[in-house]
Amino acid sequence: MTTPIERVALTAALPEAFHVMAKPTGAICNLDCQYCFFLDKEQLYPGSHFRMRDDVLERYISQLIDGHRSEHVIVAWQGGEPTLMGLEFFRRAVALVERRRRPGMTIEHTIQTNGTLLDDAWCTFFAEHGMLVGISIDGPAAMHDRYRVDKGGSPTFERVMRGLRTLQRHHVPFNVLTTVHHANGDAPLDVYRFLRDDVGAEWMQFIPIVERSGAPGDATVSERSVGAAQYGRFLTAIFDEWVRRDVGRVFVQTFEAAARRWMGVPSGMCVFEPTCGLAVALEHTGDVYSCDHFVEPAHRIGNIREQQLIGLVASPQQRAFGAAKRDTLPRACLACEVRFACNGECPKNRFITTADGEPGLNYLCAGYRQFFNHIDRPMRLIIDELRCGRPAGGVMALLAASDAELARAVQRAGRNDPCPCGSGRKTKQCHGRS
Repeated sequence: MTTPIERVALTAALPEAFHVMAKPTGAICNLDCQYCFFLDKEQLYPGSHFRMRDDVLERYISQLIDGHRSEHVIVAWQGGEPTLMGLEFFRRAVALVERRRRPGMTIEHTIQTNGTLLDDAWCTFFAEHGMLVGISIDGPAAMHDRYRVDKGGSPTFERVMRGLRTLQRHHVPFNVLTTVHHANGDAPLDVYRFLRDDVGAEWMQFIPIVERSGAPGDATVSERSVGAAQYGRFLTAIFDEWVRRDVGRVFVQTFEAAARRWMGVPSGMCVFEPTCGLAVALEHTGDVYSCDHFVEPAHRIGNIREQQLIGLVASPQQRAFGAAKRDTLPRACLACEVRFACNGECPKNRFITTADGEPGLNYLCAGYRQFFNHIDRPMRLIIDELRCGRPAGGVMALLAASDAELARAVQRAGRNDPCPCGSGRKTKQCHGRS
């Protein structure tokens, strides 16, 4: 029996809210994306039918809602491919939510899908319940189909686009999740403009593919992986176009998170927070793991058929997992000028060494450092606009004026003069190249 002091301490340790990536089909998917890190998780459950049973579903919904002290709850479905469960499963899930929700509670339903199975019935359901749908698409057909293939190795782009257009016909809110890898990493503007202009996406996520291909302790990555500098260039090129023409019209998750960090508030992205641990993964069996990227026996923290979900999230094991992100930062990260924005990014990518040989540096460090330093001035302008009560989009006019001034200065400069931008390079090697 707990004492009053112990009960107060336990309550203080409970989060107001937490996030669960629920995987009702486990790792089972109708596609065979070559870079997918989750497909091999099927091996954790030999002989399983990989379908969440109704008793697990009911426990999940009730424990998710009851465990929130916040009145805003996100019910998030992911995979594998969650639509393989069939529409009736999600009808039951929504009905359970409606029975369990407290008065005044706001429920946000989300689902991440490859889009290939979406039809009018699915999209009518999504529209009816205001469900936000995430669509996985890697850019134009050639880039998307390079790695996102079906079980027979056939391309999937046309099927994804058919599902996406069905969402649009039914006015279902959607965002796009685009992985950045070797095949599209050198074409940032082709990817961005396709998503913006052809797809019509107003919210985008760019997720770097980093696959370790060597033995444990080996820093080798697969040929599909995006390079660190390549990823930095990718983000920078898109940011430079976005900040000059799309602020307030297109929302890019990494840029929104950066703006929040420049404002001194939490980023809203676990990878950029000092600690983690409040975003767990729920398998079809009820097993709970510390993170979607750590679904492995060492990071299984329990099962909702035996323990309450909130207790697992607030458990000493999970708190230690979250704190390790901060506590294992190399000294080079602690002294880094952009640590406030990056915080070492995701622990899964911390497998290279610093210049002085200390382990634990993020593989993508060089790219993030270049990107966050590059966006400093525009971000400061955006924050100044917001603090003055003006829309963030005002930055576009400010940058247009400074760009025009720089262009005039470049025209006046000699080819061998220092570039007026202050880069230290000759004008002919910098802004005078064109």
